[in-house]
Amino acid sequence: MSTTLEDYAAENPISRNRSGIIGRAVDRYEGPLKVTGTAPYAYEVETPSPPAYGVLLGASIGCGVVSAVDDAAARATPGVKLVWHHFSKPANQPERGARSYVGSQAGAKPVFVEPTVRFFGQPVAFVCADTLEHAQAAADLIQVSYRETPGEFGFSPDAAEPVDGTSAVGDFEAAFAAAPVRLDETWTTPIENHCQMEPCATTAWWQDGAVTVHTSVQMVKPPQHLLSETLQIPRDKVHLLSRYIGGGFGGKGSTYEDLELAALSSRELAQPVKIALTRQQMFNATVHRPATSQRVRLGATADGRLTAFALEAATHAARHAPFVERAANFSRALYAAPNRLTGHSLHKLDIAVASAMRAPGEASGMLSLECAMDELAEKVGLDPIELRIRNEADVHPETGAPHSCRQLVECMTDGAKRFGWDKRNATPGRTREGEWFVGMGMAAAIRGNFLLPAKAGIRVEADGKVIVRQGMTDIGTGSYTIIAQITAETMGVPLEQVVVEIGDSGFAPAPGSGGQFGAASAGSAVYEGGMLMRRTLAAMASADPGSPLHGAAVEEIDFRDGLITASNKSETLAALVSRLQPAGVDVVGESMPVAESRAFSQHAYGAHFAEVGVNAVTGEVRLRRMLGAFACGRILNAKTARSQITGGMIWGVGSVLSEFNVTDPRYGSLINQDLGGYLAPVHADIVNLDAYFLPEVDDKANPLGIKGVGEVGICGAGAAVANAVYNACGARIRDYPITPDKLLPFLPELI
Repeated sequence: MSTTLEDYAAENPISRNRSGIIGRAVDRYEGPLKVTGTAPYAYEVETPSPPAYGVLLGASIGCGVVSAVDDAAARATPGVKLVWHHFSKPANQPERGARSYVGSQAGAKPVFVEPTVRFFGQPVAFVCADTLEHAQAAADLIQVSYRETPGEFGFSPDAAEPVDGTSAVGDFEAAFAAAPVRLDETWTTPIENHCQMEPCATTAWWQDGAVTVHTSVQMVKPPQHLLSETLQIPRDKVHLLSRYIGGGFGGKGSTYEDLELAALSSRELAQPVKIALTRQQMFNATVHRPATSQRVRLGATADGRLTAFALEAATHAARHAPFVERAANFSRALYAAPNRLTGHSLHKLDIAVASAMRAPGEASGMLSLECAMDELAEKVGLDPIELRIRNEADVHPETGAPHSCRQLVECMTDGAKRFGWDKRNATPGRTREGEWFVGMGMAAAIRGNFLLPAKAGIRVEADGKVIVRQGMTDIGTGSYTIIAQITAETMGVPLEQVVVEIGDSGFAPAPGSGGQFGAASAGSAVYEGGMLMRRTLAAMASADPGSPLHGAAVEEIDFRDGLITASNKSETLAALVSRLQPAGVDVVGESMPVAESRAFSQHAYGAHFAEVGVNAVTGEVRLRRMLGAFACGRILNAKTARSQITGGMIWGVGSVLSEFNVTDPRYGSLINQDLGGYLAPVHADIVNLDAYFLPEVDDKANPLGIKGVGEVGICGAGAAVANAVYNACGARIRDYPITPDKLLPFLPELI
């Protein structure tokens, strides 16, 4: 049965919400396990027999080849079981990228087959021993010789070359030249690192020719397929699990050598193997957000209406993995302007892979555009909110597609009232408290809304328990909890009657966590599975002479209060299933994007408001308060949704004030390699921060009417802080982060 937009908009158990479960601030489903330390993360999983421990050794150069390896001392170290590198590697590995099985989502990734060193920290050797200490001691003794070649490690926007995807509407250059008011400025953002609490880790063991792998990843199917191809065994012989994950943010959307080395070495040793990356390896040998340089040109009439709009972003990527940070894409949907130019260019470097990091594109891009809009507002003498309202887009500015649901203006105006925006002094440097300059700033937020194909298995057991099994993951976002809520409300049972099992490659496939698509995609499949189960059980009850509902019309049978009901007659799920199918009833629900919905411009929106203090003596910036107003469709869980939004806002504060990394021009290594040198916000940095959601249901998005919330919180958050800094002291810093050394030259002497 095909689904249509009419089905999305039709009344259903979620929209009726009779049990009041949807939207409620339900405590986290897996919370008790985590706070008691009993939720086993990938490295902590109990193995069927004592494990060996693996340690990776990274390259100490940035570009070249491994010419020799002296591993004699390492092999002689007590407890060492295995040493691998280019000259002593696993046998019979396939070619890189090979795909032997139909439908593989990832190709083979053999280890140490090439001597090439592509970036500093790239794994070049591996030791496995009876204890972690023995493995580390042996790894320290390995002597790797290199033949170094010149590498390019520093990002230069001038060296970036255009990539596909430039968008041009009208004649931007002519319109910009003719505009009465013009702005032409460049903003730069640095490399950022993911800094998940849990490092990437894998535990693996073999039994009867099949491998079980517990690993910390955001999507379970691609790494399962990668292992199948690398190990050259059928996919059903790879059981991959990722049940508890200590943060992902896009960094665990990729996989690293711990995955294949754990599986390969476990097979070689006929023993379980555990591998975890060190914090330094998490910085140098995993992915990061690339640096950008963004030129923004805005042309407007004297009353602030945009006539010309351009955002051109240059970024870098690894030479062998050219990921593009699409820092201009979001701007195509944000403000109206008849003449437009947006595009990207790329500088390929010999450094670790740059890839997706929370809100890739928007998180960096909005740090330029939303500050540029603030500058334009000052040029034309308008309040920043009024400028944005005057350039509100009634339809998608480039495609002309209608909005599915857009409350951007409402987020700005309602948020302004709650924040006290009317008390802002528009003239910078006019509000003082002792040696502190105080200012306010705001910025809009936008992030695309996506729905991907997904399935979910629903099972009702003889005792009435409803079990959901799905290859979804929970990276700390609350997937367990909202899946339980959707199931309970759809099936009309209390939350206590629902069991959620996710993060398993053997379960019905879902796209996993990332891109703000997880809740909508996985949740829609769970809902469809619940509706299929309702129809299945209703048909069973109607056809059963032993049921009080015998003969009732299937479409009139309802599920509520833990009962199956019709015409004042009812029975429990347990009574029906235990009588007719005591082994349990299973169905698989499937959700697919509706083609008609793609005709709509779908986004989550928001507005950030920030107040900061800038110290006139030290140049220190302190966040004083911050508020976010968001419109993200129906909210499934008030508590976890707010947690996600505020977490993004906090990250935005870090991006604008403290987080950065740079490469060492000699080696291509990152200068900050741990949480001591990489300055992410701590509790003392974040005060009086709050967020709320406007009532909204997007009936064009999916059956639940929801939008993602995991990434929109960071979008624009940093720009609001940057604009507040300017309002406080008059300093426009366009090179992020805004650190005291950059502010001090602008600060007047304290009077």
